[in-house]
Amino acid sequence: MPELGEIHKAEELGYKSRRQKYIWHACEICGKERWVRVEKGKPSSHCCPICANAMRGRRGDKHPTWKGGQHCYRGYVTVTLLPDDFFYPMADKQHHVMKHRLVMAKHLNRCLLSWEVVHHKNSIKDDNRLENLELLPSQKQHLPSTQWRRELTKRDKKIAALGNQLELQAQQIKLLQWHIKELNEQKINKEV
Repeated sequence: MPELGEIHKAEELGYKSRRQKYIWHACEICGKERWVRVEKGKPSSHCCPICANAMRGRRGDKHPTWKGGQHCYRGYVTVTLLPDDFFYPMADKQHHVMKHRLVMAKHLNRCLLSWEVVHHKNSIKDDNRLENLELLPSQKQHLPSTQWRRELTKRDKKIAALGNQLELQAQQIKLLQWHIKELNEQKINKEV
């Protein structure tokens, strides 16, 4: 009996494919062990066909592998909403809504309109605390604030670079003062 995680080539197991690899994997639902194709270093399926059949039609929190419905998309956190949720009209075709929009909508106790923009004040996309969010009436108001923040970031980087240059120059001045002192001492020693 193979051990969990053991990987073999298909031909070693008697399968026709020569390139394909298989891993000995346990179903995450019933625990039944079987050989599963490896794709990108991971098992291609996480449950056996019997459990997969039983799960068909089970969505959301009724699905055995449900983990709260949160995903990450381009740095933003998205949340999966169920059709019976009050804020479901804000969801896209895949039932997802950006978490920062959902947080603001819950705070206002209404669905946000499609043109309303929720802005992250500190520009950290996954910081969805209410005090970090700002509701703007449209994209026109959002663009100047993001451009302004970019300018502030550039300015801060320039200030930091100038500060580093000042430190370097201060060190060079100390080194030059030390050299002058050494040369003066040598000159005094030669005269005596």
